Amino acid sequence: MPEVPEVEALREFLGGQLVGKEIVRVLPLTINALKTYDPPLSALEGATVTAVARRGKYLDIVAGDAGLHLAVHLARAGWLRWKDSFPADPPRPGKGPLALRVVLAGGDGFDLTEAGTTKRLAVHLVRDPAQVPGIARLGPDPLDESFDRAAFGRLLAGERRQIKGALRDQSLIAGIGNAYSDEILHAAKMSPFKPVKNLTEEEITVLYDAMISTLREAVERSRGVAAGRLKAEKKSGLRVHGRTGEACPVCGDTIQEVSFSDSSLQYCPTCQTGGKPLADRRLSRLLK
Repeated sequence: MPEVPEVEALREFLGGQLVGKEIVRVLPLTINALKTYDPPLSALEGATVTAVARRGKYLDIVAGDAGLHLAVHLARAGWLRWKDSFPADPPRPGKGPLALRVVLAGGDGFDLTEAGTTKRLAVHLVRDPAQVPGIARLGPDPLDESFDRAAFGRLLAGERRQIKGALRDQSLIAGIGNAYSDEILHAAKMSPFKPVKNLTEEEITVLYDAMISTLREAVERSRGVAAGRLKAEKKSGLRVHGRTGEACPVCGDTIQEVSFSDSSLQYCPTCQTGGKPLADRRLSRLLK
């Protein structure tokens, strides 16, 4: 799933491609993706894009004098594909991975696609981004300059969950998902199962520094990378996530995995759990 670094890179890319351009056609190609109906997507046709923002994992394309917001959440298997031109005949709705097509006056534009049979990609057209439930509940953005160590500490006060779950909670901190929570915890040398309430002030500082440095480094790696190559760039920069069985780049130990019903996490026993493997979430004890 695209997280803060990839969505931020898409925002920068789209800002350069869309701002100041007129939208001439918006084609919804699967009914499951569109979550709103008022205003209709046709309200974007003839509107000029004025800004492209990021809100957590959402892209927010702003267009027209009325300031309509096309909010896009790519979910796990969605992606944005830039096109310099499109075939004359529009695609047939419901066929293949295409979910939405946006065409500009110059003939270029983008497709939103989603692979697989589970469809979670979401498109909202609203007058205010707060009308999107997923945006309305977002916590602070970790890349915002105002999100300092003190703000992070206040967020964690009273938190009783394990660190991994807390980092992934979009209402606590916006934009961090499964992959970068693994990367942050590896950089911080902390077990994903450690309870937040057990963190010392020094450990909170270590976790904050690991979070900010991991995300900013990933943003820098992604900056300027073409949209079609961002997924590969993300994977190449990950140290532990998705690398079960490989050697930890820090200590050389074998990276381990804990599987859940719909996801998995990866970690280094030597770096993060005192050399103790985590068998699974049911059998493992909370490690300090």
